[in-house]
Order: sequence, then structure tokens, then C-alpha cells
Amino acid sequence: MHARILAVSLFLAFTLGLLTRSQPATAGTTVNAPSLHAAWSELLARHVRTDGTLNYQGLLDDEDALLSYLQQIKRMPPQATWPRAEQAAYWLNVYNATSVYLTLQYYPVERLSEVRVKTIGGKLSVWDAPEVVVGTQTYSLNQLERDILPKLLPNDPRLHFALNRGAHSGPALLPTAFDGAVLDQQLAQQTQRFVNDPLRNRLTNTQVQVSSLFDWHATAFGQKAALVAFLNRYSTTPIAETAEVVYLPFDWTLNDSGPRPATAQRNPGH
Repeated sequence: MHARILAVSLFLAFTLGLLTRSQPATAGTTVNAPSLHAAWSELLARHVRTDGTLNYQGLLDDEDALLSYLQQIKRMPPQATWPRAEQAAYWLNVYNATSVYLTLQYYPVERLSEVRVKTIGGKLSVWDAPEVVVGTQTYSLNQLERDILPKLLPNDPRLHFALNRGAHSGPALLPTAFDGAVLDQQLAQQTQRFVNDPLRNRLTNTQVQVSSLFDWHATAFGQKAALVAFLNRYSTTPIAETAEVVYLPFDWTLNDSGPRPATAQRNPGH
């Protein structure tokens, strides 16, 4: 009798163990935040070029891996127990991975700014379309940039240099995922690279010709004096307080590392 009870107990324990291991991850599941973005980090390391452009043609071959990462993100929303920097890194990675995935759905495309996504409410830009799904919530890329990230990185306009704009005039992509443990260093690296990039900004002591990003986010960067002070923190060229500030046109041409394939635009089915 005891042997039979023991056998049944072992069978139930084994069965429950299998069921537990086979259950899909849920929103409440504890997860190590950096490991959550390992797949995205691998894709970036494989396809981001040294100049910060992206090999979209190569990424098409890894589209399933990118979609799998986004599906994992959907099941694993950021947790309140994570440090604020880790939550910010999460949303930065989600923004960039989603923008890249959306680009692939319309690739080859000349300018991401020309793409319109069909939604119930009509056709919207890729930044306004509710294409980001995390947990039970749906967001647009603009909601992440304007609402969620500023709350996690208050008074830190460097976040704007961490986001993939899908454009030549946008910030160069970091070839690794953002990580809360080193997020401050990563943001500093991205900002210094962008500010001193002669393709995005032209800085002299008496005049600064800067990206339209500084104009679009003037509330974050401040008026002329505050902007010049910000630039001086990262610029290798000293800028006078009286320097003239001019905003450059923004080139929306896709930040593609190679020539676009001569094929028709894909139909994403939206």
C-alpha cells in the first residue's frame, strides 16, 4: 500500500513538473531583465554596421527571430521591482526593435516617414500607429518617446539619441541592446557620437548647425543658452555662448547599410 502511494506521488510530482515547465510565461513571471533582451542584442551585433546603419536585407533572413523577441516582450512587461534604469532600457529596446520590425514589413522603402499603416481609425504613420504590444496594453512609438520614457528618464534629453528613427539623419544605432546596469554610459556614448558626427551636426566656435532633432525637442533641450551648454558637455569643439544656432534639414532616407533590392515593396497585410 505504501509503495503504491509512493508511486502515485512520484507520478504526480513528475507530471506537475512537466506541466510547470511547459506553461507559457506570464506577465507576473519573474525575469532577469538583461537576459530578456539577449536575442535583440544578438541581432544588433549581427546587422548594425560600424557607421551605425542597419543591414535590413540581412535582417529579413532573421525576421522570425526578431518577431520571436517581440512576442517574448509581449509576455514579459517591465516589473515594478526593476530599477528605473532597467525599465527605461526595456522600453528603449522595445521602441527600436518595433521600429525595425515595422520597417521590414514595408521593405524595401525609400523613407520610413512615407509609410502609412492601416488601422481601424485610418492610415497612420509608423510612429502614431498602435503597433507596440506589451502585456495587455497597446502603444504607439510616439507614446513611448513622449509619455513613458520621459517619466523613467526625467530631465534627460539624451533618450532622443537612443531611438532608431530609421533615417540617415537619425542617431546611429548602438550595436547592442540597452542595459539598465550601464544605461548612463550608453546614453552618454550615443549622445557624444551624435553631437560630434559631422553628418548630423556641424560645430564651430562661433556657429553650430545642428540636427532638427534639437528643434523638435526644444522643450527638453531648452532655449539657445541651454542648448549650447548641453552641446558643450559632449562636443569636442568648444562652442562660444554667443554662437549662432542653425537647424539643419532632416534626411529621412532609410538608414540602410546597403543598396535597396530592386523588388516591389512588401505588403504587410495591415
